[in-house]
Formats: sequence, C-alpha cells, structure tokens
Amino acid sequence: MLQRLFGFHGGVKPAYNKEASTTQPIAVAPTPTLLVIPLHQSIGGPPRPLVAAGDRVFKGQRIGAADGNVSSAVHASTSGTVVAVEMRLMPHTSGLSALCVVIEPDGRDEWIVRQPFDFRAAAPHQTRDYLRDAGVVGLGGAVFPSYLKLTAGKQGRLDTLVLNGAECEPFITCDDVLMRERAEAILKGAAIMREMLAAGRVLIGIEDNKLQAIAAMEVATRAANQAAGDEAMQVVSVPTRYPAGGAKQLIRVLTGIEVPHGERSTEYGVQCFNVGTAYAIYEAIELGQPLISRIVTVAGNVGNARNFEVLFGTPMRDLIALCDPLPDSDRVIMGGPMMGLLMPANSVPVVKATNCILVGSKKLFPPPPPEMPCIRCGECAKVCPADLQPFEMYWFSRAKIFGKAQEYHLFDCIECGCCAYVCPSRIPLVDYYRFAKSEIWAREVEKESADQARERYEFRLLREERERQEKAAKLAAKTAAGREKAAAALAEAQKPAATPEEDAKKALIAAALERARAQKEQVQPENVSDLTPEQQAEVAAIEARRAEIREMAKPHLRQDD
Repeated sequence: MLQRLFGFHGGVKPAYNKEASTTQPIAVAPTPTLLVIPLHQSIGGPPRPLVAAGDRVFKGQRIGAADGNVSSAVHASTSGTVVAVEMRLMPHTSGLSALCVVIEPDGRDEWIVRQPFDFRAAAPHQTRDYLRDAGVVGLGGAVFPSYLKLTAGKQGRLDTLVLNGAECEPFITCDDVLMRERAEAILKGAAIMREMLAAGRVLIGIEDNKLQAIAAMEVATRAANQAAGDEAMQVVSVPTRYPAGGAKQLIRVLTGIEVPHGERSTEYGVQCFNVGTAYAIYEAIELGQPLISRIVTVAGNVGNARNFEVLFGTPMRDLIALCDPLPDSDRVIMGGPMMGLLMPANSVPVVKATNCILVGSKKLFPPPPPEMPCIRCGECAKVCPADLQPFEMYWFSRAKIFGKAQEYHLFDCIECGCCAYVCPSRIPLVDYYRFAKSEIWAREVEKESADQARERYEFRLLREERERQEKAAKLAAKTAAGREKAAAALAEAQKPAATPEEDAKKALIAAALERARAQKEQVQPENVSDLTPEQQAEVAAIEARRAEIREMAKPHLRQDD
C-alpha cells in the first residue's frame, strides 16, 4: 500500500554534490597515534571523568559517567594508556577548550567483556539506563541522548515510529552508505525501538535521490516483516528538497502531523530517530558494544571523497590526509555547507556529532559578496520551512530588540540556512539569529544568577533577623526565670514556719537583728541607722548563721574552753 505524502512549507534545492563520496564502500579509518576524546559530546551536562593519567583502559571501557538527567556516557575508543585528562581544543567554531581524555593506543585493540542486553526481560527504565551508559545519542546531528526519547509519552504507546534516512544536506552521504551496507542491522535496531515504544508502525523516510539505499532497505524491510509476521515496517520515498531531513519536516511529510515548537512529538503519537541511531542501538543491545565510532563522510576539496568508520577522538586531519586534499584547501567544516560549523583547526577530534568533514577552498566556497540592505522582498519567508518571517527577525536581531524577535518566534528557527541561501542582498541571516539566541540565553543566565544572588541575600537577612529574635527570646526567658526564682525565694522567706527547727532558726535571726540594733544604738545612740531594711536583713542573716555555727560547735568544745 502506498503511503500518502504531505508537504511542508518552503525549502530549497541546492546542488547536492553527493556522488563523489558514494562510489566506494565504507572504509575503516586507521587508529591514530593519539586519541583525544572530549567528555562532553552530547546535549546536556558533561560526563564525570572516571579515569586519570596513567590508567590502562580497554576498548569500550567507560571513561566518562553520565551526570544529571540529560547526559550520556563516553567510552574509550580503543585499548591503551591514559596520557592526560586535560583541556583540549573542541570541534566548535568558538575555538573554546573542554575537558578531554587523551589515550595513547597500545595497538592491541582489546575489548571489554561484551554481552547482549536482554531488554525484554528488563524494565523499561533499566533499558534506558543501559543505553545512557552505552553512550547512545542521536547521530543525525542533534546528539540528543537517545534514552530520553525512548519514552512513549502519556498514552504509553505510539502510532508511528519514523526512521530518518532523508539526509538532505549537500555533500553528506554517511546515512546513505550505511543504509546500503547495513540495512538489516538498522531494521533490527528499529524493531527494538518499536517494541520499547509500543509503536504501531515504522515508516522509513528516504529521499528519492538515494535509489540504492531505498532498494537495500526495501529488501531488508520485506525480510523483517516476514520474520515478524506483519507489515508494520515500510520504506517511503520522499521528494528531494532541503531540509526534508529535519525531524519536524519529515514527520510532517510522512504523517501530516505538525508538531508545535516546545512540544514533544510523542504527545502526537509519533517519534523520530536517525538511521545511524537505530544502528547504534542495535550494536548496544544485541552486541553489547557502546558507541565508540560512527560513519563520517570526507568530501569537498579532496581528490578521493569517501565514507569512513572512525573512532571518536581521531584527529580530523588524519581523515583528510586519507582523501588526498587539494593544495588550495583553506578551511575545514564539520557538517554540510548549509548548517555546518567552521572548525578552528584541522587537529580537532571526531566526535559523535561529526557526520561530515567538509574540506573547503576559495574556489569551492567563494567569499560571500558584500552584505546589502534588506529590501523586504519576502523571498526568505517563502522558503522558510518553519513558516516564519525571517526578515522581521533579522531587523529586530540586528537592532538588538530581542523581545520583539522572540515575538516573531525566533526560537522556532531551525537554522537551516534556506533564508540566507535565497537572500538577494546576501545577508547572513542565520548568523544574526544565532547572535540573538546567544544574547537571549546569556541574559537569561545572567538574570538567573541575579535572582539566585537576590534570594541568597534575602535569605541571609531573614536568617539574621531570626537569630536576633531567638537571642531576644532567650534573654527574655532568662530574665523571667530570674524573677520567678527571686519571687519563689521571697515567698519561701515569708512562709510561716512549719517545724520547731525553723522556729528556732527564725528566733536566732530575730535575736541577731536585735543585737545588731542594740550595738548600733550604743555606737550612735542619737543617729538614725543608714542601713536599708534589705541590708539589715542581710546582717541579721549573717549573725544568725554565726549563732547557728556556735550552737553546732558546742558539743565538740572542751569544757575549759
């Protein structure tokens, strides 16, 4: 049964330049003399290093543990010795450095103990944790941890699992050759995902310019359906138009469902994975192998474009050298010409996001003509696959009125480059959008830091006020206790005697008071005593105590004393 196809807004048809790198089978790139493996290779938090300099590691050994809810583990690409865990240059336009594990291979290529994972006997969360620790991420470019996407949503099941084999960007052919050569393994991975997501069907979308890949996947699909006893898997040829390989665009083409920005496709009964991700899940579950390599296209200004299976951490220059780069090569781009990133040096390592190494030159990619003023022709809006108004976002991004840019749904932009491709004024529109997004993110981080500082300051004031109140309460309680004690003593003194001993003690006190008064009258018969009643009572108490001591001492004194 033919699958009905839908369209998406916009899109362009650039020169694809894919033929040169598909004439040869996948080659295995040699192991370099030194592997520089960045710990942060996916969206989310950077993994925690698990090794130190001097440690010996095996191929597939975990060297970075997932840290946080959105993170993915990293593994040693081969066996060898950890030379250092240090900051190294990252494969990013910014030229920034990040923490990397540097491994010197020993040439033995010794694996860890590998064994299949029985996902049917495990709970769903255990399987997801296993894939997280296996380092499986999306290999279509977003490198989002795959275990987070293997949740069926609120309904507990999906209608459709979409396998993305469109690969629409020029020069890139890694998915094409993977489908040609490893179709059966891809579908085994798709079957695992289908079972985990309880998906009703699997649609494999491939652009109609990949005839060999379509043929290979159709053969494997028929065999998979026959083995499963149903017709759940189907290969669908989609029109060649950039960016048909975008997840939302392919979902729209295959199902007619348009997923709004900020919402999960699982809430609409559909989920999308790259064919390379399906292959990685197959290797992790069925073979017990973590993600330590991927297929990489090397193309552009080279004499022998080709696809390689490359260990993560391999320097890009090593791969370029295998493809006979031309003398006028002057740049290296990771990705394609539409969405790729210019590398700060050709020594940066291959990572999980590296689907293509595009060697450039002034002849292949001429310098852009001078930027001209926007004429508001609207051509950018016609080709925008997200159905936005790029010229409005441009004006507000350029004027740094970021709030208005957000009102025009700046963050719905997928940065595909279609707008800049057709702009007659040669305005690098995507650069302006990236600038605006980074500024908004920076301000959000700054605002969050300021809010946290304000909360800490308010909490400190609250703590200090609480401590003052506690001290005042303690002082008041102590004062009240002293008053109560004094009142109790006074009441005790005024209480009538209950025993002869107390009567005798009071008589002694009274006698002592009388003697003291008489003595004072003898010394100062005409003067009124200067002692207060309290002082008189204290003197009387002293005299009484003396008299009591004398009485107690009488039995111990000799008769002649």
